[in-house]
Amino acid sequence: VIMTRDMFFSGKGGVGKTTMASATAIHYADEGKKVLIVTTDPASNLGDVFEQEIGHKITPINGVKNLYAMEIEPDAATREYKERIIGPFREMMPGDVIASLEEHFNSPCTTEIASFDRFVDFMETDEYDVVIFDTAPTGHTIRLLELPVDWSKHIEESAKGSGQTCLGPVQAIQESKDKYDRATALLRNPDRTAFVFVMRPEELSLYETVRSMKELVGIGIRSARIIVNGILPKEVCDIEFFRKKYEAQQEIIRQTDEIINGSKRYMLLRDGEVKGTDALREVASYLFYGKQNTFSLKSKIDYEPAFSIERPDIDGLWLPDNGTKRIFITGKGGVGKTTLSCIAALYASQRGFKTLLVTTDPAGHIGQVLDKKVGSEPTNIAEHFDAVMIDQEEAFKQYREKVLNEAKGKYSDDMLAAMEEELNSPCTEEMAAFDRFAQFIESKDYQLVVFDTAPTGHTLRLLDLPFDYAKQVEMMVSTGEGAQKREASQDRFRSLIRMLRDKNRTVFGIVLYPEYTPIVESYRAMLDLKDAGIETQFVVGNMILPEEVCVNDFLKNRRQMQMKYLREIKERFNLPVLEFPLMEAELKGLQRLGVAVEGILNAAMWRD
Repeated sequence: VIMTRDMFFSGKGGVGKTTMASATAIHYADEGKKVLIVTTDPASNLGDVFEQEIGHKITPINGVKNLYAMEIEPDAATREYKERIIGPFREMMPGDVIASLEEHFNSPCTTEIASFDRFVDFMETDEYDVVIFDTAPTGHTIRLLELPVDWSKHIEESAKGSGQTCLGPVQAIQESKDKYDRATALLRNPDRTAFVFVMRPEELSLYETVRSMKELVGIGIRSARIIVNGILPKEVCDIEFFRKKYEAQQEIIRQTDEIINGSKRYMLLRDGEVKGTDALREVASYLFYGKQNTFSLKSKIDYEPAFSIERPDIDGLWLPDNGTKRIFITGKGGVGKTTLSCIAALYASQRGFKTLLVTTDPAGHIGQVLDKKVGSEPTNIAEHFDAVMIDQEEAFKQYREKVLNEAKGKYSDDMLAAMEEELNSPCTEEMAAFDRFAQFIESKDYQLVVFDTAPTGHTLRLLDLPFDYAKQVEMMVSTGEGAQKREASQDRFRSLIRMLRDKNRTVFGIVLYPEYTPIVESYRAMLDLKDAGIETQFVVGNMILPEEVCVNDFLKNRRQMQMKYLREIKERFNLPVLEFPLMEAELKGLQRLGVAVEGILNAAMWRD
């Protein structure tokens, strides 16, 4: 039996990890190996890259013998997982017990473990020679890879307690303990499992990759390879604007070589998008054989006729009127939403409004962009401008202490022991982060609160929490005291939801690149928000190539591709669009951000 070779592709959203994972899958399939590529990203774009429908089932890839793909849709995985555990008990247990069991599964961590549960199944199968996991962006990936460690410990400790975990009765999931321990061993075996980090030649991308690799080492996983993707070809950088960008990229490549050991590959930026099996094979030929790393896809790009885009009313959207205003700047990781949220906060603070910038991003980039350390308590950045980062670990500690302190003296020792055990679950960490998040939504200490939300899929889960969390609080306690507490919690969540849905008090904006995949993912995100009763009010098209710097065919092709997608953004979203140009240098520090703020006021930014 040929053992499965598991490969985990990781990287901040937008770095091209799906492309690299897909090219790798095609390479092994063309060698005659039976290959499966799997994703658990809630906003998966695997089907977009292969230009075919995939979905929550193993699907053969058209035109590639031996290659199969699957998008693990979290909701479907959760339903399957719940039924596998609860199903056997349906005939033998009373209805109220089953109802209680099902309520135990109405937790955010059930969704997470259900997706991972499927991962483990594929890791253990002998049906494929190679299994490639196109995982979610880095911060989420780390959570995913920590699951077998955390849950194994959680199951083991819960088994010694009351027999209840956030996943249901321990007896029902005890079988999972061995499975997760086996998964941990597989993840840590470099002969069996490989990790490939995809990054851009940018300082923030390098920082994020190093940070993620350290987190892996912290849980005993040391095998990592690097792909640096999107490198500007030297021969197209004929003017100072792009020479500076080229030199900045080369400096990051030198730093990458110095800081990171192990296998590395370097991929040039193409003049169009890599989509379909032919383009993916071309990428694979360089990745594996070092064949001519061409940057031209030789595809004719039609020039877009002129069109106009509605401009957002920045003052109307970003500046408070009466009371506290909240801005959520969301988007997939790596599209520049952290930078844009910093610009929005600086814009308002420079106009005299007391502003707080909040990050809920597990990757925590705000400190890097501001060039100033941002902690778990509001830190002053400039006049009228504070920033804070929700540190999940710190929030968990504070939340746990708060709940236990409130409970002491009110409940029996048995009840306290049960509460403490429940608070030790990985679910609580997620709830604790939301608890801090909610505090800042409710805050009246600032005139404007700007949220740099986590990458798209995670953001939607976070925004779903008030609804699910209210249910959890309802189940938490059933005493008279608990009923009062439950009522207060439900009132709080109803108020939060009203705030999020009130367009005058809360503004949602989506940041994206004018490229196919970010548009599709952002549109899905907008529809998901709409389903929760939240209307998106503006779009930011980021890193638009200024026409005056596109002096050769390569750059003209890149810009034309962007124009085509700007038109699609206009037609698909039907919202005002802020076109934000590609800047000559990375936006880091208040001085550079200040230049960008001035740019927002500069008519040259707008394409009429």
